[in-house]
Amino acid sequence: MAEYIDEDFDFFKQQDSAEKDHNKIILVTGGAGFIGANFISYILEKYPEYRVINFDKLTYAGNLNNLTLIENNPNYVFMKGDIANKKDVKNVYEEFNPDFVVHFAAESHVDRSIINPDIFLQTNILGTQNLLNFAREHKIEKFVMISTDEVYGSVEDGVSSKEIDRMEPNNPYAASKASAEFLLRVAHQTFGQRVNVVRSCNNYGRYQFPEKLIPVVIYNALKGNNIPIYGDGKNSRSWLHVKDHCHAIDAVLQRGKSGEIYNVEANTEINNLELAEKILRLMDKPLDLIDFVIDRLGHDKRYSLSSAKIRKQLGWQPEIDFDSGLQEVVNWYLTHIDWVEEVLNGEYMNYYEKRYGDSLK
Repeated sequence: MAEYIDEDFDFFKQQDSAEKDHNKIILVTGGAGFIGANFISYILEKYPEYRVINFDKLTYAGNLNNLTLIENNPNYVFMKGDIANKKDVKNVYEEFNPDFVVHFAAESHVDRSIINPDIFLQTNILGTQNLLNFAREHKIEKFVMISTDEVYGSVEDGVSSKEIDRMEPNNPYAASKASAEFLLRVAHQTFGQRVNVVRSCNNYGRYQFPEKLIPVVIYNALKGNNIPIYGDGKNSRSWLHVKDHCHAIDAVLQRGKSGEIYNVEANTEINNLELAEKILRLMDKPLDLIDFVIDRLGHDKRYSLSSAKIRKQLGWQPEIDFDSGLQEVVNWYLTHIDWVEEVLNGEYMNYYEKRYGDSLK
């Protein structure tokens, strides 16, 4: 059952059409997650006249502490709900009648998808279809889904995947995202819905859940613990600062041609071992903390994207240099170790009740 939190938002339903044309309402699914939370903060800063609805189930990776700096913004509201639950989705569309949908909500950790694929199919595929169904009913202006470079599968050295290349996912997470993309294609081709897909390489930045590689390395290095690296560590990925990703999503939302897919990357390819060593050097920690562990099942060797399309057609360019961006992120985690430890011990899960308990009662 969706829970509507902020009773001060009745004005959303009372706007006349002229005001609504100016004050766009964006429904952000999964806005308590890493990229979603950064995107909400970006939108509210860049477009102070926009209103943002954060619709999130608050699974283990959803953390409202990621949004404490903007949670009292009068143009922001949080609504707890599950995209896989039709009633929850119906409620949020009817409550706020959004103009845009930016769809981040997804189960996203590959290891978890290998252990339990079912929840990935339920959330990433059926949840996406629920959102598209009600988007069509409410005549949403634009529906943007955030996908991943993993849908292409592993690529050979010297090859960069283009938007027209075949999808060949090799793990349950990637397969579920590829399936969701096909649902957007159907929405566009069959029903004429205005949709876009953004396929990004690996993101890094503030508030990334500490099961991901960069925060794992930083935290373990700080504590003097071994840092697990799969296989020989030669699996290669490209990295994009989350702020640059937010700029790209905004460009697609505002100017992307309906039905198109856009790759987003920043020419920062590095293998996992080199990345871990780079972070350890930034922290002045010994390289022998690295501990090679048994490789992940179906571990793709290399991802690489070509972002020529979004650069040429929409004028997007990454702005944050990887070395300076990585240093900034290391510094942030070191000065926000309390945030990391609240996540690791589960305390962050109680923030919802603390923040919204009285209004819920």
